[in-house]
Amino acid sequence: MTAVPPSVRLRPARQEEAEALSRLALRSKGHWGYDQAFLDACADELRMEPDTLAARRATVAEEDGTLLGFTTLEGEAPQGELGMLFVEPAAIGRGVGGLLFRHVLDRGRELGFDLLTIAADPHAEQFYLAMGAVRVGEVPSGSIPGRVLPLMEVRPGRG
Repeated sequence: MTAVPPSVRLRPARQEEAEALSRLALRSKGHWGYDQAFLDACADELRMEPDTLAARRATVAEEDGTLLGFTTLEGEAPQGELGMLFVEPAAIGRGVGGLLFRHVLDRGRELGFDLLTIAADPHAEQFYLAMGAVRVGEVPSGSIPGRVLPLMEVRPGRG
């Protein structure tokens, strides 16, 4: 596991950051080599809206004022969803994704979640497996007709 620099901190996302988070999500998705048409098709699903950040429990990782990534913890206990977890491409491999994932588990545990589901990008499946999630099936993509995504689960009591 990569040690995250102590200068990286987590905090709730701010409403005025919604557009920047939407762009970060698309850059992160693009890291996997998807073409522009694919990214355009995903744009609506990856858009963060200012008025939903608090309800989605959006948390950002930042360093010296620079957004490095973000995650969302969605739904109501006892079962919810790790809705999004994206890392700025330049920060991939620095432990930011693991920090955000562990935060979601800790926060989920605090809020009484027993189970979190993850509709994972196929490229992220190995990350989630390494973090303790298990694959339980597949779900249709919300953006690309005919595409399926790994459906994963993690229990906040473990991780």
